[in-house]
Amino acid sequence: MSSLDHLPAGYTLNEYRIESVLGAGGLGATYLATDINLNLKIALKEYLPVDCSARATDHAVHARTGPADGEAFDWGLRRFLDEARTLASFHHPNIVRVMRFFEANHTAYMVMECVEGQPLSTWMNDRRPLSQNDLLNIVDALAGGLAVIHKTAYLHRDIKPANIFMRTDDSPVLLDFGSAREIKGGDQEITAMVSPGYAPLEQYHAHGKQGPWTDLYALGGVMYWMITGTKPVEAAARIRQDVMTPARAQLSTGLYTAEVLDTIDWALKPHEDERPQSVADFMEKLGIAPPDPVSRRAMHVTAARTTQSDTQFVQTMPAQPLSFEPELLKRIEAAAALHIGPIAPVIVRNATRKATTVAALCERVAAEIEDEKARAAFLKKFEGIDQPQPLTTQPRSQPQAGAAVQTHTSAPTIAPELLKRTETELARQLGAIAAVVIKRAAAKARNEAELYLLIADEIQDPVEKKVYVRKAVLASKPR
Repeated sequence: MSSLDHLPAGYTLNEYRIESVLGAGGLGATYLATDINLNLKIALKEYLPVDCSARATDHAVHARTGPADGEAFDWGLRRFLDEARTLASFHHPNIVRVMRFFEANHTAYMVMECVEGQPLSTWMNDRRPLSQNDLLNIVDALAGGLAVIHKTAYLHRDIKPANIFMRTDDSPVLLDFGSAREIKGGDQEITAMVSPGYAPLEQYHAHGKQGPWTDLYALGGVMYWMITGTKPVEAAARIRQDVMTPARAQLSTGLYTAEVLDTIDWALKPHEDERPQSVADFMEKLGIAPPDPVSRRAMHVTAARTTQSDTQFVQTMPAQPLSFEPELLKRIEAAAALHIGPIAPVIVRNATRKATTVAALCERVAAEIEDEKARAAFLKKFEGIDQPQPLTTQPRSQPQAGAAVQTHTSAPTIAPELLKRTETELARQLGAIAAVVIKRAAAKARNEAELYLLIADEIQDPVEKKVYVRKAVLASKPR
């Protein structure tokens, strides 16, 4: 299909005006367009299969001659609409957002957010070797998106570098849900579609046992490619004799810990039962807490090459808290208290556990301020204040005197009945992962208020998130 078959610049479809062609593939074309009503740039994806369709002079799309073309066109159109419905149901900062979809010109269209940036394959060109910190930040964000997808019983089934886009702020976005399918259990027949190197063996046949472990194989494959520069050996070639060099071989570079490399090899196990069975399993092995939206907004992936000292610091991060200046923390608490009340010290203390800079700390605290102007004023008050990085870390056994962040070896005194009740409530939002979230929150929280704040960090929905923040506020008040 030539460029003449694409919609021309200036063509108006509903309230969208075509500006240019962003890209084209076997099943369709994507245009840069403007929402005339909102004066907003959007991406408009059109179902336009190369093999079985053509465009008429009135811009309508129709199947080519022959019943086979008609059947193929109709089948693909149904899949395109299924993809649109699937994407429209997902709400996550690292999944491409579909705002609406509609049928016109005898075909279908998806209206998507316009993401500025570049494909992961291009983004990686001048960033090799990638540091472990940068690698885990990207994986953390993608895994958070996958958890949302899997929660709805869907699988992406085509995770690969070409389907990951890097925004200008270096945060990733997962694209192309054309292969996504709902997993209903039992002996379900699923169309075999594969991307060699990233698709596990169960995707090579219609009755393969597919589940979250299928997408985790692909994510492990992307990580393997990011650290080695080569994609994994095709799954079908690894069954009789696995000739693929394990990720563990990268240990000698000194860039990655054995824990991270072993997790990649675990995800790439040929047999599905030997891989991580859920995103929670995968992230726990990596040493990453379940992702939350606040930390992703504060995330800034650097393009700098990793030095030996940087690598040593990254390796200590999961186990040791950072120490912020006590006087600065008091100022942040006082400023926050003007907007969120007596819960401010608890929120600040909780934020110090995850923030690595003062800017990131303030961003996490500001997320709890509902009023937009008040939030902006709070951030402006601490703009430009920061401490040299990396910050000094303190061993768990020898906390710094007066430090704002301390570790506690004693078990939390939170009633088991409260934990059980909260887990039941949280399961309605997070599903089975609620048990893991409660377990980790209970291990860190020193009181009921902190427990609710830690839980709030894991909730995507802003309305439900506020419910737990309010619970924390109430729990922090004297009784």
